[in-house]
Amino acid sequence: MHMTEVDDTRHRSAIWEGGAILNLPLISLEGVVLFPEATLPLRVVQPNFVAAVNRAMTQADAPYTMGVVRAYGDPEFGQLRLAKIGTTAEIRQYRPVEDGTINVVTRGQQRFRLRRSWIDAEGAPCGEIQIIEEDLPFRTPRVANAKLLPLSNLRSQQMPCLNASSYGGGNEENDSDANSEESFESELSQTERTIHQSAIGACYEFDRVNESKSNQSGSPCLNDSCFFGSSPSNQGKQIKNAGLGIGTKSMVRKVAGPRSHRSCAVSRAFWPNWVYRMYDSYCLAQKAADMWKQIIGMPSMEGFVKKPDLLSFHIGSKIPISEPTRQELLEIDSISYRLRREIELLGRLDRIRCKICQTVIARRSDMLVMSSDGPLGAYVNAYGSVHEVMTFCKANGLALRSRPSKEYSWFPGYAWTIIHCACCETHMGWLFTATNKKMKPEYFWGIRSCQVTDDMR
Repeated sequence: MHMTEVDDTRHRSAIWEGGAILNLPLISLEGVVLFPEATLPLRVVQPNFVAAVNRAMTQADAPYTMGVVRAYGDPEFGQLRLAKIGTTAEIRQYRPVEDGTINVVTRGQQRFRLRRSWIDAEGAPCGEIQIIEEDLPFRTPRVANAKLLPLSNLRSQQMPCLNASSYGGGNEENDSDANSEESFESELSQTERTIHQSAIGACYEFDRVNESKSNQSGSPCLNDSCFFGSSPSNQGKQIKNAGLGIGTKSMVRKVAGPRSHRSCAVSRAFWPNWVYRMYDSYCLAQKAADMWKQIIGMPSMEGFVKKPDLLSFHIGSKIPISEPTRQELLEIDSISYRLRREIELLGRLDRIRCKICQTVIARRSDMLVMSSDGPLGAYVNAYGSVHEVMTFCKANGLALRSRPSKEYSWFPGYAWTIIHCACCETHMGWLFTATNKKMKPEYFWGIRSCQVTDDMR
């Protein structure tokens, strides 16, 4: 479907606050995961979805807005189920057709949790949704860049703090330390504060165990390295577990208790700067943008780097991965954790396999950008089916199953031919061939994302 087949609604819907509960018409789509800021064209053919779009165009409380959720087959019960997390879609362009169908172009707006769903009197699927309150980008607080004190200094500060009330001195300094700690934590969001305190609790516990061992062995720890562990890999594991709150429940409880000596035992800039950079949304955005540029060749992504939340949604909607993995990205609430997961996928994604028989279809190095959507985009055919399609310059293990056709081609100047997996006969997508010999490339492959599985190296 082309943009010329729809009319601009000249309307922009409101943005709702996190936690708001709305009733919206629902569009459930197999093989499609809509992200905020992503464009989704639709040719609405089914009567129930036509009713849903018409309701969205006329409803007073949320005009021009509907909910889009991924539908997937339940192998246990053999029926379609709806994902619990979806995205509101604003109808940007709309045109009814004489045959009763509707052409629309929508744009993702806000993530939501689906609370319940039903069919209204007109047959339109509807749902009660709750808007998800989005996480704010985490930037390393300036005070976290302060020079770290040696571990011996941290320990030496503990005794005066413990005995300040007994000796009647040091209160002013202790108050200053406590205020500095509170000032540092005041710059963090609730999620970031929990991660920070969990990390402090984890390492305080680690230090207590080490100190106990050193007292038994008579050989005290001489440097900071033993405080964090014996190797960088162990450091990363401890930090990751602390950040995720894994195995640190008792430690968090200790940190949350009286702070008369804990704030003195642990520096307000306790973690090295590289630890905070692991969760700094802007540092992660720069790394993800650099990796993404290597794939699609975009000259500049500075605008995205300054908005890590939008970058995480952009990459999530375009990265050539399977549909369940893309849904996983949509369901991650933290910007930093979503970016970390995307960086992991970009670094490990290697081969694309047929979901049914595991035949290797293509490689990441063969990805090709054929539209402004990047190497993956959503396209709708004349029958109303929406396909998320990855484009490649090379592919293997595929067989042609039709004659080339120029009708309804998603790529002007290219004819399409249906392709199946040569091993299991699954419909994998289309081969697009240039109708003019001067066009480049002469051909490319479009693979349906819902028919592939990820192969990570």
